Amino acid sequence: MADRRRCFQGHIVKVILDTNVIIAAFATQGLCHLVLESVIAHHELILSEFILAEVNDKLRQKIKLPLVRANEITVFLKSHSTVGRDPGVPGLNCRDKDDLPILFLAAFTGADVIISEDEDLLILGSISSTAIVSPREFWDMLRNK
Repeated sequence: MADRRRCFQGHIVKVILDTNVIIAAFATQGLCHLVLESVIAHHELILSEFILAEVNDKLRQKIKLPLVRANEITVFLKSHSTVGRDPGVPGLNCRDKDDLPILFLAAFTGADVIISEDEDLLILGSISSTAIVSPREFWDMLRNK
């Protein structure tokens, strides 16, 4: 855990939110919503076109939001984030190949932390200098800094 705290020593942290955290943030008013609000207010949110498209699709398919509302959320996220590229990075590997775009984005942008509820990402703990934490871990780190 001490290794993961290093990225919170500064005030502004480059944060990637995984799609599952963003969906949960808009589906409920729970912890993921608080994390999203905190990241937007106090840190640099980094997303990619891949994440934004995936969020838009899942908002419509899983949450059953109308296309117009899903598009409004996507525009909101775009306007409150840095949209980085997620080019392939040789040597990155994980259990679920669908998670590679998130890891590529982290490597390319120098993100400090990925916040995810995906066990295939969380099991990694970190990749290069990017910590991978759950929303609860991130929230607890913010409260304890």
